[in-house]
Amino acid sequence: MKRLFLSDLHLLCEDTGAFLRFKECLQQEARRVDEIYILGDLVEMWIGDDDDSKIAAALKQVLRSTTADCPVFIMHGNRDFLFGEAFTGATGVTMLADPFLTTDGILLCHGDTLCTDDLSYQRLRQTLRDPQWQAEILQKTLNERKVFGAGLRAQSRSSNANKPTNIMDVNAKATQALMSHYGAHTLIHGHTHRPGRHEHDNFLRLVMGAWMHCGWLCRQNGSSFSLECFSLARRYEI
Repeated sequence: MKRLFLSDLHLLCEDTGAFLRFKECLQQEARRVDEIYILGDLVEMWIGDDDDSKIAAALKQVLRSTTADCPVFIMHGNRDFLFGEAFTGATGVTMLADPFLTTDGILLCHGDTLCTDDLSYQRLRQTLRDPQWQAEILQKTLNERKVFGAGLRAQSRSSNANKPTNIMDVNAKATQALMSHYGAHTLIHGHTHRPGRHEHDNFLRLVMGAWMHCGWLCRQNGSSFSLECFSLARRYEI
């Protein structure tokens, strides 16, 4: 099985290097791998499937083109938790539960549920993922949701700037408990923006980086996994 895993792209505009490399990456990799997984925070903020922005239209077009050649699976992150049925219908992607266990024993998650030491974030996450709260937000006008989304982004930046860095990483006990529960041999996640390969006693943990100074992906080729980074300033090449 050949798979590609991405996370934390935080796409904001359709004319940025990050978006262009994302488009090129999917175009090329869709012809090379069997499946593509995007594990949350594909965009900086998704305010609903009726988003009329240029980035929303461009994103849907890229994903629709990709799913014509290769299955694409997407997991909600803390920025795009409002991806819904209209989005999946327009793009052909399949939404995944968080966490998700593949048939070959790989556990996938966004990663935020493992940051259990960040109590204020966990309380916020509980609200943001509540179906009733989401339904109420989606009843608001598009303009109201745009204002809300901008405020949520600003609040997140301010809050993170004042937090100790250690509480924004995954908790070792929570991670071990999750892996034991699912009996998985490999964990792949993002969210923390701390890319790395971690060899634990009984499992491998691969953390993807955010698309900030460079692009990041995790590549699976059978039982082999590799983390790769690449320039966002130059055309993506396999």
